[in-house]
Amino acid sequence: MLEENLIKLEKLAQLVRYYSLVSTTAAGSGHPTSCLSATDLMVALMFAGYFRADLNDPKNPNNDRLIFSKGHAAPLLYALYAAAGKLSEDELLTLRKIDSRLEGHPTPSFEYAEASTGSLGQGLGIGLGMALNAKMDNLDYKTYVLLGDGEMAEGSVWEAVQLASYYKLNNLVGILDVNGYGLTGKTMVYDQVDVYVNRLKSFGWEAIKVDGHNLEKICEVFDSINQISDRPVMIVAKTKKGAGVDIPELANLHGKVLSKDQLQVALQILGEVDKTVIGEVSSPTKKKPNPLRSSTKIETKSYQPSEQVATREAYGQALAELVVENQDIVVLDADLSTSTFAVRVKEVDPNRFWEMYIAEQNMVSTATGLALRGKTPFCSSFAAFLTRAMDQIRMARYSDANVKFCGSHAGVSVGEDGFSQMGLEDISMFRAISDSVVLYPSDATSAKALTKELIKHNGIGYIRTSRPKTPILYELSEVFTIGGSKTLRSSDKDLFTIVAAGVTLHEAIKAADLLLREKICIRVIDLYSVKPLDGQTLVKAVSETKAIIVVEDHYKEGGMYSAVCEFLANPESGVTRFVPIYSMSVTKIPRSGTPESLLEYVGINAAAIVKKVKELV
Repeated sequence: MLEENLIKLEKLAQLVRYYSLVSTTAAGSGHPTSCLSATDLMVALMFAGYFRADLNDPKNPNNDRLIFSKGHAAPLLYALYAAAGKLSEDELLTLRKIDSRLEGHPTPSFEYAEASTGSLGQGLGIGLGMALNAKMDNLDYKTYVLLGDGEMAEGSVWEAVQLASYYKLNNLVGILDVNGYGLTGKTMVYDQVDVYVNRLKSFGWEAIKVDGHNLEKICEVFDSINQISDRPVMIVAKTKKGAGVDIPELANLHGKVLSKDQLQVALQILGEVDKTVIGEVSSPTKKKPNPLRSSTKIETKSYQPSEQVATREAYGQALAELVVENQDIVVLDADLSTSTFAVRVKEVDPNRFWEMYIAEQNMVSTATGLALRGKTPFCSSFAAFLTRAMDQIRMARYSDANVKFCGSHAGVSVGEDGFSQMGLEDISMFRAISDSVVLYPSDATSAKALTKELIKHNGIGYIRTSRPKTPILYELSEVFTIGGSKTLRSSDKDLFTIVAAGVTLHEAIKAADLLLREKICIRVIDLYSVKPLDGQTLVKAVSETKAIIVVEDHYKEGGMYSAVCEFLANPESGVTRFVPIYSMSVTKIPRSGTPESLLEYVGINAAAIVKKVKELV
């Protein structure tokens, strides 16, 4: 490296350290020592010609992507862009203020932050998704992910490590900051850099160790990366927490800022800072996305009244039609595609299907990365198994990622496999996500229509499908909308209203027909949109019937019953009278058995509904 280039990098590293220190002290909170340990690595990456981006166009599809998986180093991210001339020092001093775009961890409010991070262990999976997107669109940008050594204890990191190796993502570069300390003390591996190197190599990565504070050596490592064409790369850097400011009592502390007096001491140690130096970033290429296009034709499928079809099967059919209609849709599955029926996409267009294997957390992070580069990913698994990825799902929302989920095999109707396979908490989980949509179809026609309806919603969407085959309730011409419902049984003599969806809707219809023989009329509502729900229809039911009975194949807490009660209890609902609202839900631990016996066992079958109605009569 030319001497003048190295001198400029050293000045930039000094400036970036200055910005990290003054901004965190001004904020009164933050993680300055974690920023200092990674400063030299990030300065070399961004300002020595390796990182290629048009900083005036952060969304440029050719820009290299930089993800701070160790999100607590956000002040370093902001300091880098200040050094590049994109932030003023005055704005840096607004760090962590309520009206500042510079939040405590990276968020979309800062346009150069690729994703919301800070919940550790997720950045590499997001980067994996962005790297896959480059392969799909035939673009040559690289995705760089800064990781902390503490988060290497997270299993989701290793889920991403093994999948990136499997797909030979040579456009994915991890930068591991081994400063040896977490919040409470030393990390498990501490400073044994070779342990990380050997582990990563055993997973099929190119792992290169380097002194994380030697700018010249760091640049040599970045130079060597372009020679590696068949695998992802991890730069394993031995660093020192608080590097550049030798204050021993602070060096290895996590989440502690310098007091104003300590800051003055630190700045004296740092030396005079050249605030006129500007970090220059290399320009990206100007390629246009050129994704592989499928020429496959697929016939739109409709279902006949005489058929019995599982809603999960209709979901797969809808996906197969969608990938032909919309080139931005991509499908991910966790080794269950023949059960979720996402396999239909693989049959139609294998370039739009990514097997994530049994690693749901990484599947969601990967989907987030794909979504943030413009794709519309659909993730499918058993409803029960999506619950293990709740953290990744909520962080996808905070990244403003447009990701769709399908949880199949929901409820006790799964049958003989037992409770480990039964999604009984999933509605509550997805309802809790801000601005989410939760759909629960009851037949193949509605499942297919609602899967397609999900793409009209920008954000987190969830569709719940069932294992058993069920009768067709609706004709192809029936219209389903987010926020809608269908009233399947109704008269001016209705005593009560049954609200149901999925398998319990079929039980409610059976119950209504049985009760009608005894001249007892009940209304049956298909609440296929659980969030948002059709409040107008519920208010009408309250005004015209004596009670609401919610029947669901889900635990009572957070499910359909909660959704109905929360709406009707709201003074803004328009309710002018109050009626009892009863819950018929799963209230005990299920067992193995046939779907029919389990619906009876937990008390949500037709016979139980008839019994409940007669008790109320």
